[in-house]
Amino acid sequence: MAGYDVLVRCPVCRHEQIYAPPAFPCACGAPVVPPVTHGAAVALTHRTPADAWVTVRCATCGRGTDWPRPELGCACGTVLRVPVTSEEGAEGAERAEGAGAGGGAREPDPGDGTCALCAPEGDEGAAPCASCAPCAPKSRPSLTPPHIPLPRTAPTPRYAFRPLPVRSARDAVATCALFLRWLGYEDVREAYPAEERPPSGTRLTALGVLAQIEPTARPASLRDVECAWLTAMTHTVTCACFALSGFTPAARSRADELDVALFRIELSGTPEPLNGAADELTATGA
Repeated sequence: MAGYDVLVRCPVCRHEQIYAPPAFPCACGAPVVPPVTHGAAVALTHRTPADAWVTVRCATCGRGTDWPRPELGCACGTVLRVPVTSEEGAEGAERAEGAGAGGGAREPDPGDGTCALCAPEGDEGAAPCASCAPCAPKSRPSLTPPHIPLPRTAPTPRYAFRPLPVRSARDAVATCALFLRWLGYEDVREAYPAEERPPSGTRLTALGVLAQIEPTARPASLRDVECAWLTAMTHTVTCACFALSGFTPAARSRADELDVALFRIELSGTPEPLNGAADELTATGA
């Protein structure tokens, strides 16, 4: 059914305007256009759920579905409801005329709104079937989308990390700060003197993370890892440890138990993950 235009007249200001009724999608895929009429529209003063819908039958499959009644606004401020031609009365008249012409009882057919499968002769209590379009239950279109997209779980793409060559202890600390910012942590800074100081090395803090850095040739010890983890647990943040010369076997074993991310700082300036927690932190970021 193709769309068409009708001339609608406002009953308040008598202004006339052209109105094109909307086309609604039927379940069979064909467009359904309400059969609106020319002439005076009805001024809408209040709207109720009962009269906000109109049943329109699809010309392709015969399915009757409820759709919103056609409405439009007038220049005078009145909301107009465009009358829709009643198809039920016309169909009832045609059925009565056909029954009078044929005489006597006749078999049900799809034009009556029933079919031989759902209303067999002699079985008055038979339930209507859902296979034929005229007998399908009428339902209003659902306002819920057929598919609700799930929240994005993939990590945000990041640019490649640009390392800073390490030539001194300060370079190692600067590399760790750059790496934390690359992971997505902001406001990376060195811990203030008034804050809890590490037993050795340098400590960086940011919103959501605490990083312990050992920028010397000494491998980070078990005590370094445990102290950093205790401080991170106190502030409920992620704990990460960086070392220029790696970690002792006891420190690595304890870090795996405490889920502390361990990184070895390469001389090229790229932190190398040493355990699963470090791999996960590098992949997901802040």
